[in-house]
Amino acid sequence: MKDSNTARKATICRLTGCLLAVGLLFGANSAAQADEPTKGATKQVDLGRDATLELVYIPPGDFKMGSTPAEKKWAVGKEGGAEFSSGGGERESYEGKSRPMRVNNGFWMGRTEVTVGQFRAFVNETGFVTDAEKPGGKTQCFNRKWVPQRNSAGEFPSPWMAMEDKSWRDPNHGVAQRDDFPVVCVSYNDMNAFCAWLTKKEQDAGSLPDHLVYRLPTEAEWAYACRGGRSDSSYYWWGNDLSDAKGRLNISGMDFLPGEDYSWPRARLPWSDGFAMVSPVDHYGERGRNGFGLADMCGGVWEFVLDHFDPEGGHENIHYDDAEQRTVTRPVCRGGNFYDVPGNARCAVRLGIHSVTYSDSRDGFRICLGAPQGGTSAKGKRSRPMPSLGP
Repeated sequence: MKDSNTARKATICRLTGCLLAVGLLFGANSAAQADEPTKGATKQVDLGRDATLELVYIPPGDFKMGSTPAEKKWAVGKEGGAEFSSGGGERESYEGKSRPMRVNNGFWMGRTEVTVGQFRAFVNETGFVTDAEKPGGKTQCFNRKWVPQRNSAGEFPSPWMAMEDKSWRDPNHGVAQRDDFPVVCVSYNDMNAFCAWLTKKEQDAGSLPDHLVYRLPTEAEWAYACRGGRSDSSYYWWGNDLSDAKGRLNISGMDFLPGEDYSWPRARLPWSDGFAMVSPVDHYGERGRNGFGLADMCGGVWEFVLDHFDPEGGHENIHYDDAEQRTVTRPVCRGGNFYDVPGNARCAVRLGIHSVTYSDSRDGFRICLGAPQGGTSAKGKRSRPMPSLGP
């Protein structure tokens, strides 16, 4: 009887030990899961000088890169309106076929593009001089003497021209510069410098894990984030219905140009979106945010990504000009801008940028917080990728 009780006690102890171990295991897993960000989680980054930047967590997932033949046809059709600016569909060919891809690792992305106020905090702290502000520098801006009159060939002259006395401080929009406007007239070099500054700033403060850096998103990260969690190949993050675009984005609409009595000549939206030039970031509120909570992913300003431009379409993994040397010499911009017609401001739209020093009053950027990516510049200097041809 004594031996039986002893055996029974030993069995109970073993079971208790197993249950305790299981409890600790599940408890550890629960704690680990609790530490993992969830979709929609946000964090505020202090840039100093009363400037902050909000990040939104984007979980891993599947998406469609590129566009379908039907979408390309729509883009250059009557409603899309891109027939005059796309070279008869050549530009749409850069989007590649609609194909499944996956982003395997979660990352954080700016809810909005980097703003004038946020970029100013960087410049004030570091004394940074942008490429456009350097001796001999220039940036593409709106020519305020431009009028929408067709030339002898029946085409409208370009409203954009290179200017030596303009920069992010004054992009020549014809309206007062505001801190909540997306910063423009900054080059790929300038964008990378902002990201490097913020990375070091956070590292020095002890608030950034060693395995994370601030950088531009890869093209796959951007394309996935733009669709807001949709796994189909819709034209926009809300679907294909252009009539549902009202109150969601800033593209070519029925808005008079600053100080004038006419709008963009190829406007396709039969309503005003409130701004002929840039709109303040997140101006459209919840209606302007996609399924991940990101604002202004289509229209507004072009957004740069890390990858080297492949005219055949974007890649799932970061794409280089020279894979062995990991160089990027002609990066990509995505999403369209305030001047664009609907066909040129879809999720799949992409263009190649010809120079790391090029800047434009239609071009900006959105930061990402994730694992380090990048390669080398054409001159062999280590860098996190590069910038811009005029869209």
